[in-house]
Order: sequence, then C-alpha cells, then structure tokens
Amino acid sequence: MKKIVSILMLFIGVLSFAQNPPKEMKTVFPTKALEDKVVDLEDNSITIGKVIENNKGKIIVLDLWASWCGDCVKNMPELKTLHEKNPDVAFVYLSMDKTNEAWKKGIEKYDIKGQHYLLGNNWKGDFGTGIDLNWIPRYLVLDQKGKIADYYSVKADDPKVQATIDKLRKK
Repeated sequence: MKKIVSILMLFIGVLSFAQNPPKEMKTVFPTKALEDKVVDLEDNSITIGKVIENNKGKIIVLDLWASWCGDCVKNMPELKTLHEKNPDVAFVYLSMDKTNEAWKKGIEKYDIKGQHYLLGNNWKGDFGTGIDLNWIPRYLVLDQKGKIADYYSVKADDPKVQATIDKLRKK
C-alpha cells in the first residue's frame, strides 16, 4: 500500500511541475517584453527589442538557456548541429544564469557560438511573462521582420524548428 501511495504522490508531483505548452501561440512580442533589458558580453545594457531589431532581415533562433540547466546542456550538441546546418541564421542566446561569471563560464565551457545576452534569473520579468516562459531550454524562431514564426519548442532537434527555418527561407 505504501508503494502505491508513493508512486501516486510521485506521479502527481511530476504532473504538477511538468512543462505545459502555452495556450496561445503568439506571433508578436508584447511591447513590455521588448522593453526588457539584457546585458551583452561587454556589460552594456540593451533592450530585447533592440537585439531583435539589430538582426532584422535575418531569420533568428532565440535560445533561452542557463549553464546550470541540465536539459539546456543536454541539447547543446543538437543546437550546434542546427547552427552548422544554418550558418545564415542569427543564433541569439538569452541566458537565465544568476551571475555574469556563471554565464560567461558556460559560454566558454560549452563553446557556444552566436550572440550572447544575460537576461538573468528573471522568469517573471516582462520578457519571461510576455512569452509565457515556464521551462528552459526554450527556442523561438523569428522571421526576417522579427515576428515569431515558432513560438514554442523545447528541443533543438525538434523537427518544427528546422521546418520553420526552411519555410522562412522560401519567403
């Protein structure tokens, strides 16, 4: 009987903390989300909107990750493969690390190529709430105008990510 109760409790616990896709798949960022600030590798502050604007004309893969995140680290090989297959795509990394030091060490340790910004452990900030952030890693694919083409992917090798990139190339 104790085993059944323990298994039931574990099952309920897993369900309550499991990641759930957002109910609405947005195609644009809320204004407040774009006004949220990040820090670049030189410790300069910039809005997320400006980061996206700086990449207009390109397809963007936005990766929310952290060096302490086991699933993020596990996805790194697939992410590198995605990057190698798509050298024309801008890969923008928004780190949820708690400190500058941990973030920069993570970039170096995992040899992550692309544009790097520290969002910080700001799950409930304007950007996090604006994109219904409930889990990392989280990948969003943006079109050449900065609109969201793939709102919710949690694996770098999700076929939807590559399919979205391929579809945007044809536009």
